[in-house]
Amino acid sequence: MLVALLVCVLGAGPALAVQAPPRTPVPTPTPEPPLPGRGPDGVATGGKRMGSVNVQLPVGARALPAGISPRGWVLADLDTGEVLAARNAHGRYPPASTQKWLTALTLLPQFPDRRKKIVATDADVDVDGTRVGLVANGRYTIDLLFQSMLMASGNDAANALARVAGSVPRTVAAMNAEAQHLQAYDTHAATPSGLDGPEQLTSAYDLALVARAALARADFRRYTGQTRGTIPAQSTKYHAFEFANDDKLLYDYPGAFGGKNGFTDAAHHTFVGAARKGDRRLIVTMMFGEHKPDNISLQAGRMLDWGFALPRTAEPVGTLVSPLAPGATPAPSASGSPAPSPAAEAVSQGAGSNRPVVLLAAGLVLLLALGWAAIALARRP
Repeated sequence: MLVALLVCVLGAGPALAVQAPPRTPVPTPTPEPPLPGRGPDGVATGGKRMGSVNVQLPVGARALPAGISPRGWVLADLDTGEVLAARNAHGRYPPASTQKWLTALTLLPQFPDRRKKIVATDADVDVDGTRVGLVANGRYTIDLLFQSMLMASGNDAANALARVAGSVPRTVAAMNAEAQHLQAYDTHAATPSGLDGPEQLTSAYDLALVARAALARADFRRYTGQTRGTIPAQSTKYHAFEFANDDKLLYDYPGAFGGKNGFTDAAHHTFVGAARKGDRRLIVTMMFGEHKPDNISLQAGRMLDWGFALPRTAEPVGTLVSPLAPGATPAPSASGSPAPSPAAEAVSQGAGSNRPVVLLAAGLVLLLALGWAAIALARRP
């Protein structure tokens, strides 16, 4: 009996040692709260204050205008790269059609001859969302496709450009490579049009990096600043028609020279706008906004007014970093798996530290079993 008891108790020992209290579950990271883009030095890209989710203003700056709805925004100087003010700069949100600026920045160098004509396919014209009105088997110049994508937000034009550049997947891969080149570590592209796709996110900070690089190109400035375009007739059935630039800032804000709006149910309203006053050029980028209390382009105009009134001597709250040098290795993307938190590590270590307590309990059980065995033997006749 004693041997049997010893075998039972000792055999149960390892099982008891494994049965540690359940670990406290660690929440899965999501875009809210944001995972700030990190540079090679481990600091939020653009400066420490860019890692905050709160509004960041220069010391002594006057209050921001009322009614600014976006959850993330950045106001910056296009020429110096100084970030004048920001809120949740690295908060990651779906980009909607502001994604088309990254598409254009990626594809413009691939089409030196913009007079070349391409033939639209069924896949181009059947794409979801906003379309400029391409027709299958219609012939359109590359120049017109860039106009249609950047002015009228044509998803059909974006799809056609991506397809002609090699394929949609190849173009998306090139867009992600371009984002890494710009040090836009919050950005992951999944579609060339900005239609929602798997893990497709960006930030107001990254959008400002894209905008600064895109607006440095004269051809891009021409497309985004153009107010009218014409789709040529394709047959007696499909007549020529005009389209207009959707960026209301161009019409409503003196000095505006480029912009892009976007909307999906997931992204809500997104916006990027640029304006010039004297020799100063500012850019404002907005993520996850609402047309409340008024249109987001009007909100952008109020932010630009605030920025132009800010003294040039004001201390910036961050900076728009420069693109990486050719051949440089980009820092790890912020979309990767985060390191375990100190709390998670403490929980993990705590589970292992329960083993001595469990072994002590097993020893007490063994002593009790031996005692009962001794009593049983003593009572035998």
